[in-house]
Amino acid sequence: MSLGAQHSEVVIIGGGLAGLACAVTLADRSIPVTLFESRPRLGGRASSFEDKQSQHLIDNCQHVSMGCCHEFNRFCETVGIADSFHREKQLYFIGPETPDSVSTEQPFKVNRFAANPLLPAPLHLLPAFGGLSYLSWQEKISLARGLKQLALTAVDKQNEPTIAAWLAKQGQTQNTIDRFWNVVLVSALSERLDRISLSHARKVFVDGFLRARNNWNVLIPTVPLEQLYGETILKRLQDQDAIVYLQTGVSRIELEDNRVIGVQLRDGRQISCERAVIAVPHQRVLELLPESFEGRDTLADIEQLEGAPITSVHLWFDREITDLPHAVFVDCLSQWMFNRSRIMQQSAEQGYYYQIVISASHDLTGQARQGRTQTNIINAVIEELSRIWPETKQAQLTHSRMVTEHQAVFSVLPGVEQRRPSQQTEVAGLYLAGDWTSTGWPATMEGAVRSGLLAAEFLLSDLGQPESLLLPPGKTSLLSKILFRL
Repeated sequence: MSLGAQHSEVVIIGGGLAGLACAVTLADRSIPVTLFESRPRLGGRASSFEDKQSQHLIDNCQHVSMGCCHEFNRFCETVGIADSFHREKQLYFIGPETPDSVSTEQPFKVNRFAANPLLPAPLHLLPAFGGLSYLSWQEKISLARGLKQLALTAVDKQNEPTIAAWLAKQGQTQNTIDRFWNVVLVSALSERLDRISLSHARKVFVDGFLRARNNWNVLIPTVPLEQLYGETILKRLQDQDAIVYLQTGVSRIELEDNRVIGVQLRDGRQISCERAVIAVPHQRVLELLPESFEGRDTLADIEQLEGAPITSVHLWFDREITDLPHAVFVDCLSQWMFNRSRIMQQSAEQGYYYQIVISASHDLTGQARQGRTQTNIINAVIEELSRIWPETKQAQLTHSRMVTEHQAVFSVLPGVEQRRPSQQTEVAGLYLAGDWTSTGWPATMEGAVRSGLLAAEFLLSDLGQPESLLLPPGKTSLLSKILFRL
């Protein structure tokens, strides 16, 4: 679209989930919105690119939701993409067949993890935990005690330990830590246990497993992210008379008397506006603002936010190595497998496509690689798959690719909440949106959507149209209230 209008009531900088949630919310309330995205597509980190050899759209990282992500799930319903997610009510944990097996031994066992339909939350998952083959009964009892203590713990966010330090004090065995706590938390928070704060670890287990029956369900997109967040939401915004410019970057926000008066595009053009929402990664926020402005000291803390990488290994074989739609790995470099051919119901003519996700992949980036090439890492992943599914040894690898998102999430270190700013700033007409802002959630799609809604809430209030946009807290089961005082 050519840039015609030189004025907009609200400018949103960034077309990731935070910016999109804010834009949709305002457009639905007839607030004129202009959104600028520097990339050729919407979605931010939740986007895709074409792999020329396979002719597949590859997601830059596997983005899944959970039943407890109420705002994100409502957003998907609002913009008409909810049907593009498949709700998994059964997970597959693959680990050693017995508790005393080590990772190099065979055989591996598929542990089917599902809720018991006859038991209320939080007991609904007790049989599933009890059936895990790679933990002893003593470890399972200790695990149950640890989960209960975690739920009952009141965390002082001003002075909290890491979950690794807390688990050590609770007497959790190293086997339990490696095969349970590490498996769940690294996947959920994309960080190592020695870098995860106690409060964020507690949120994962309380909100995801203990509070309500279906909160733990995993929702997996069945189409590439570009189709999910790009095409559909772009049309939705245009139908609501919002203006969206792709491949159009903003270089800075213009301020006068501590008030927003406009933005300057990277090509030098000026757009006047009274309100602007910065919905870009936290590393870019301060570069969009003048060197000196009221509130800069307040925002300076975001420069202390650290990032964590997520690596995806994409593999195409000439035959199917497993018919499982997904799997969670225990005692492996690989953490999740997504059977993309089955999830997306793709034709086998282009090969059988599997995506392996490795969260908190610090050891696979920079000097921590210790000289390992991409080929070395891909071969290590294939070797693990061969031990789990021997069919892999007979399959021919037709194509492979490794992709690392180096700043996939912000690290949920102890003290990180004190560095996350509000969506409202000290500058009149300036708002922030992004999963890195203060949302009560870690770096997730839920956090991103919540930030966009909160930014819109502050903006609407300043326009004299106050409205509470967030859903009320999700229901907590009666037994969870009794057992854990939730």
